[in-house]
Amino acid sequence: MDILERQRYLQDLREQLAEGKVSIGEAVCRLRKEVTGLRQDQFARMCKISLRALRQIEHDEGNPTLHTLNSIFHLFGMQMGVIKRVQG
Repeated sequence: MDILERQRYLQDLREQLAEGKVSIGEAVCRLRKEVTGLRQDQFARMCKISLRALRQIEHDEGNPTLHTLNSIFHLFGMQMGVIKRVQG
């Protein structure tokens, strides 16, 4: 994936998250697999979170803190925040 493809991919994923079309866990899993190509253990180390925490996030389980989620999203130029709710 070249830099322009990566930018388009990340923008599309941000929009899907904002619109509620993908879950946080699905987004994290897609970022890990499609952008970095890393295994869960490698990605967890890179994000400085536990493997267990990553697995729970990717399966939309548990209750991750904003700090944990931002540890992941920060690597892709994103962060968790409050957005206007889409009517629908």
